[in-house]
Amino acid sequence: MIDAVDPVALAVFQNAMASIAEEMGAALRRSSISPNIKERRDYSCAIFDAEARVIAMGDHMPVHLGSMPMSVAAAIGALTFNPGDIVILNDPYAGGTHLPDITMIMPVFASASTKSGPFFYVAARAHHSDVGGMFPGSMGPAREIFQEGIRIPPVHIVRSGAVQMDVLRLILLNVRTPVEREGDLAAQMGACRVGEQRLLQVCERFKPQQLRNLCDHLLDYSERLVRAELRSLPTGEYAAEDFLDDDGVSSDRIKVAVTLRIDAKAAAIEIDFAGTSNQVKGSVNAVRAITLSACMYVLRCFLPKGSPTTAGTLRPLNLITPRGSVVDAEPPAAVAGGNVETSQRIVDVILRALSQAAPERIPAASAGTMSNLTIGGVNPRTLLPFTYYETIAGGMGAGPARDGTSGVHTHMTNSLNTPIEALELAYPLRVTHYGYRQDSGGAGIFRGGDGIVREFELLADSQVTLLCDRQKTAPYGLNGGDDGTSGRTSARLPGDPVSRALSEKSSQYLPSGTLLRIETPGGGGWGVRRT
Repeated sequence: MIDAVDPVALAVFQNAMASIAEEMGAALRRSSISPNIKERRDYSCAIFDAEARVIAMGDHMPVHLGSMPMSVAAAIGALTFNPGDIVILNDPYAGGTHLPDITMIMPVFASASTKSGPFFYVAARAHHSDVGGMFPGSMGPAREIFQEGIRIPPVHIVRSGAVQMDVLRLILLNVRTPVEREGDLAAQMGACRVGEQRLLQVCERFKPQQLRNLCDHLLDYSERLVRAELRSLPTGEYAAEDFLDDDGVSSDRIKVAVTLRIDAKAAAIEIDFAGTSNQVKGSVNAVRAITLSACMYVLRCFLPKGSPTTAGTLRPLNLITPRGSVVDAEPPAAVAGGNVETSQRIVDVILRALSQAAPERIPAASAGTMSNLTIGGVNPRTLLPFTYYETIAGGMGAGPARDGTSGVHTHMTNSLNTPIEALELAYPLRVTHYGYRQDSGGAGIFRGGDGIVREFELLADSQVTLLCDRQKTAPYGLNGGDDGTSGRTSARLPGDPVSRALSEKSSQYLPSGTLLRIETPGGGGWGVRRT
């Protein structure tokens, strides 16, 4: 039995941990080089206790945060940590998500003696806009993970404060934009060191046993919050299914099925993905860490604003994923799209099932795709390779008491857009149109948010890669609300009077002067329209 703690001290500790995670993110953003991290904020930071249990997360990317504990566990299981060490990894089959998401983990020792091991760990994850592979940006229609980029198992990138140059050189030799990658990796190292220094200050304020008690109580508090919400739901079994359009190889739809079993008396939930399609040839396979991350996000959505998200959040959950399915893929399946597309559909299907248990709380489907766009080539201004990556926002689903927001990143993504000025400064691209996709949100008592129209002119011959969804299916409405409008992608080549449709999961070489147009889905409507 853990010792009692003062509720005020617990609140101070909770907010201190959260602020450290946020400060780590701010340091990473300010010192990074790539627009994807500096402008779009495609990164996440978290803090773990001595037992590798997450105790604080920044308000960053949900798809990163829920899966990061598996990365930390994989690193601790594979290596020995000493003061000043930083471990790097991106292997989706060793705790990662997809290869562009590179994670760094650093131990925090509370005393000069290393016998008792680290008292905390800090972790910083960021999406790098190229990690090698067949396609610029490392987000193309691959058929196995070996085609997607460099695969990094847990390995020391820093030992006792010294950067391991052989490891760094090996990584940089396998990417298209080594200068940008080196700068962003250095920014991640700096973020970890900021977290280390702030946690050492916390260690000076509290005795070791006090810190252990605070960590335990914080996890228990998170668990109590989730269980309280589960007790408010009706006991029962609730099933739903939804589909990904295809995998980019076959035209077959890919089913994501879920059954929720809620036990209000035990304040517990089982999420079972039996009936989900087997893993596929294309890159929309998700590893189990992604599925767990989506479940954690949904549970977090039920909590009051400001609630801590910790390892305790997952204690009431029993997750069942069929091995070898698109929600629990096995090597050597390609997984780039599982992180960005399948994660969204997992959230969609869980919320659809929950709408049967709590119709007054669950919104209609949001865009349901991150609408990933990657453009690569040689910048004529610098004569150096470039890789531009962005996820383009869509419409938010309407809720029981409000319209959906237009042009916003939803659910598993929490990033921003790349400002036009930053985009045109960094890349040989010109934005010719950017605005809401009018009337793309589903109608209802409350209307779904509109999607986005973003049009680019290519100023250099480029390889253009799309990884999108919800172009054959549509974001569903709820309680009689209309579905949102599906997405669309097209290109008009120089001299052509009309545009041609582009496959939503494809890569093609397009010449300078091409106009590329992305139209993202609108959110579903909620409630039957009044006439």
